[in-house]
Amino acid sequence: MCCNGDLTEKDLQPGSNDTSYLDTIKGMRFFDPHVHMTSRTTDDYQAMADAGVVALIEPAFWLGQPRTAVGTFLDYYSSLIGWERFRSSQFGIKHYCTIGLNSREANNEALAEQVMEILPLFIYKEGVVGVGEIGFDDQTAAEEKYYRLQLELAKEASLPVQIHTPHRDKKKGTTRSMDIALEHGLDPYTVIVDHNNEETVKEVLDRGFWAAFTIYPFTKMGNERMVEIIKQYGSERIMVNSAADWGISDPLAVPKTAALMKQKGITDEDIYLATYKNAITAFAQSGQIDEADFSGGKAIDQSRKFNGNTVLRGGQQPRVDKNAIIIK
Repeated sequence: MCCNGDLTEKDLQPGSNDTSYLDTIKGMRFFDPHVHMTSRTTDDYQAMADAGVVALIEPAFWLGQPRTAVGTFLDYYSSLIGWERFRSSQFGIKHYCTIGLNSREANNEALAEQVMEILPLFIYKEGVVGVGEIGFDDQTAAEEKYYRLQLELAKEASLPVQIHTPHRDKKKGTTRSMDIALEHGLDPYTVIVDHNNEETVKEVLDRGFWAAFTIYPFTKMGNERMVEIIKQYGSERIMVNSAADWGISDPLAVPKTAALMKQKGITDEDIYLATYKNAITAFAQSGQIDEADFSGGKAIDQSRKFNGNTVLRGGQQPRVDKNAIIIK
């Protein structure tokens, strides 16, 4: 932290030992609407809970290397509605997910056809709050084909859609994603367009879609850039997420960004909307989110098991109240 006590971008990077930002956000609650907890450790869950994260959404995504059989998708989707939801509950965080065929693996058409057959087995499950993350990567014809098919699935299930916008040629891909959603008759208010930046945000908001921003270290959208976005556009239909995954990323990006917003003079109401309430409003259209399930804090009982498994290891004592710790 610099000499005048102000937070700097370096202070907010993963690995920083400075936790003074927690004082800035003490008592605040956060909802991270895009974070890949399958890739994270129990330490991350504990740190998120300590920073005020009370609920999250985990979108189905690419695991870093191509899956080669439909059975691997079955197991992965099952883990999102099973073990990962249980693991999150062991740290007092309510876990939801979105289910979909990611854009990168849509290019394996033989496998994609099989995945499309199993998606209806999962999108109607409890705690599934949308179809996602879907959309474009290389903006190929195959990606468009399966994006369109999944938009139709979302319509049939009356679920929100969580769109992955491409990292390359983002503006074109974002516009095309919205065009196609409208062609399929989706209400923009049910579509969350993710991974926005300064180049895309105005069009997304002007067209009535939700604009989500991924806060990533050194790339995509940084904390300070996010503050400027809120200053310029306000908080209506804007939400902040971490999208933390197996790469260099930070599951604490949402509370850290909230701390910087507060320090930079963003109003508490705008912070509340962008880092908590807007995500609930958007994804509650699924009928699967009841804020009462997490707004008052979630009871923790680490003596519970899931299919005989537990987050504890030999000799560890279960945490059964919100103030206890595991490691002593």
